[in-house]
Amino acid sequence: MELLTEIVGPYWIQIFQHACIVAVSALGLNVIFGYTGLFSLGHAAFYGVGAYTAALLMKEFAGENGDAGFLVSQSVFLGSLLAGGGAAALMAWLVGLPVLRLTSDYLGVATLGFGVIMKVLFDNADAFLPQLGGARGMTGIPRMTSLPWVVLALTAAVLVVRNVVHSTYGRVLVAIREDEVAAGAMGIDTYRYKAIGFTLGCSFAGVAGGLYAHLYCFLHPSSFDFFKSFDLLMIVVLGGLGSMTGTLVASFGWIFLLEGLRVFLPPEYLEFRWVLIPVLLVVTMLLRPQGLFGVRELPFLRSRV
Repeated sequence: MELLTEIVGPYWIQIFQHACIVAVSALGLNVIFGYTGLFSLGHAAFYGVGAYTAALLMKEFAGENGDAGFLVSQSVFLGSLLAGGGAAALMAWLVGLPVLRLTSDYLGVATLGFGVIMKVLFDNADAFLPQLGGARGMTGIPRMTSLPWVVLALTAAVLVVRNVVHSTYGRVLVAIREDEVAAGAMGIDTYRYKAIGFTLGCSFAGVAGGLYAHLYCFLHPSSFDFFKSFDLLMIVVLGGLGSMTGTLVASFGWIFLLEGLRVFLPPEYLEFRWVLIPVLLVVTMLLRPQGLFGVRELPFLRSRV
């Protein structure tokens, strides 16, 4: 690990870790949007729920430095990641009870509204839980995320999504995406399966949020505003709806592209993202509406049936 850090540099190692985290979250959105056909614009909110949950638990049970002993701290960290994913899944289920009866743009507006609500809640969280920091941000989070952790998390996410997609549940989700009315006419409980797909996808965002919190050791509500959901939407659309391969490639490509722009653009370059994102979306929709990869997959991601 030390040799790799010396060769590549700690900065690019950290960017690679961030790209892995984004890929985990984007895989979750691909389950929601790409496979189930649910237009969600609130994915960053579930990312934030997982981040704050994992960070709070880690601080409470392992201390700010994670110095409760190596095995204990690593076990607590794993538990906090699972708790972050569980909290995001629970929140998704509660939110899904009313909003998943909506379709198309109405669902997108509802999830966007949820994202705005959660941003306001994060801003004022110190009123009922001072440890979260509110608008000042949450500090003192131990740095637990490492290269093995993010690679393990991404590998697990890919395996879970692959197995779900090629299972009976996955085929039902795709059937709902293609024609919900026809799926319902065939006896499929579309509401139940949409809730399953939505909850599963948001749990990935929660785990990714926990990894993010322990990579940068600081959380601020602005990191989880609804604009961040557009980054993930951009990745899924560019890679191809329903393509795990496309999501992975687009995740790494997008993160490294944004970091590369720091070299050529002024410090205010982040404002150019809101020019770059619409342009890329328009070009993609005009020239390749199915995304860069369409529904093609790498051999190990295909069904063996």
